[in-house]
Amino acid sequence: MQCSHSSKKANIELCCARVESLVSVNLVTMSAGMTVDLETFRKTQRADGPASILAIGTANPPNAVYQSTYPDYYFRITSGEQNTDLKDKFKRICEKSAIKKRYMYLTEEILKENPNLCAFMEVPSLDARQAMLLVEVPRLGKEAADKALQEWGQPKSKITHLIFCSTTTADIPGADCELAKLLGLHPSVKRVGVFQHGCFAGGTVLRLAKDVAENNRGARVLVVCSEITAVTFRGPSDTHLDSLVGQALFGDGAAALIVGADPIPQVEKPSFQIAWTAQTILPDSDGAISGKVREVGLTFHLKGAVPDLISTNIENSLVEAFRQFKISDWNQLFWIAHPGGRAILDRVEAKLNLDPGKLRATRHVLSEYGNMSSACVHFILDEMRKTSRENGYSTTGEGLEMGVLFGFGPGLTVETVVLKSVLLP
Repeated sequence: MQCSHSSKKANIELCCARVESLVSVNLVTMSAGMTVDLETFRKTQRADGPASILAIGTANPPNAVYQSTYPDYYFRITSGEQNTDLKDKFKRICEKSAIKKRYMYLTEEILKENPNLCAFMEVPSLDARQAMLLVEVPRLGKEAADKALQEWGQPKSKITHLIFCSTTTADIPGADCELAKLLGLHPSVKRVGVFQHGCFAGGTVLRLAKDVAENNRGARVLVVCSEITAVTFRGPSDTHLDSLVGQALFGDGAAALIVGADPIPQVEKPSFQIAWTAQTILPDSDGAISGKVREVGLTFHLKGAVPDLISTNIENSLVEAFRQFKISDWNQLFWIAHPGGRAILDRVEAKLNLDPGKLRATRHVLSEYGNMSSACVHFILDEMRKTSRENGYSTTGEGLEMGVLFGFGPGLTVETVVLKSVLLP
């Protein structure tokens, strides 16, 4: 019986398909004759469980400045004492800041040796600032990292990735490279630099660390944020009160965390799980917070609408984050919010009807350290886990299971991180 033309055509197409399949298999065949199962290989690269914070370390320069006496010091060192009206205004800003003290690398001696830093914008000073930051940013980051590594208790050779964050350096190679050398990390450690993000980046680095840890089985990620205000310090100006607010608010600090999935039982001691992350830019917020790198350093620009922009939009981020966990009562959460300023915290607390004390850890860090940009939320994490243990709470999240970490910064950008606490013995 003769095959029809259409049957012959179908047989030819079937043969071609089989040949293509064989060719495809051969393309993924190793020289030893073993077929590479790429899908299985991909799955074996993934961790079984969620990323966890395994250790936290913090550091500050030794030079503490107290908010009660800072206006007199600031106007004296910047030769602005004759402007008594502006000095009185600065005193009121400091009094309302809810800050008791901050830490700063810039001492009176350093400022006297570098008088251009004390001008507002009259003379160039970027070279002098960058020379300091090139050394001090990675050095302070190392101090925090050493503490985190000590708490973790594992050899630094087990660190597979380094995520480094700073708003204050612009050199190439970046401070991430210098920090890796200072710590003696293996040359093959995979580095990621997060630069010029500002205050929201404390959440950004947790988002990145979660992705790395959960998609690379056995990865141990060292996260370091190091911020020094030598890039933004400047004298007062009658016409730029937003700059004056920054001089009353910002301090220096570094924080380091070890992040990894599938903690080794009885060896690694997680304090929080990183459950979910998101980032968004708030509507109608262009220019609300910004900085410009100029010959005079990094200039800071802040609009008065920032507290309202954040408080008006923050519930949208909460709903997006916690709808999947069936949580709609924000007092059921433990809170870690970037302390961008007292007004932001007050507006958020009022808008969401948060219980008194819900932002206790956040306000404590603001009071004792000021706004340390990206490092702040990690200081708050450290504060919360320590006081939870000291006060006899059942979990690292003040006795609660789920919590939220917020980063606010230029853009106006909001980072949202959902955290799960860990049971305390």
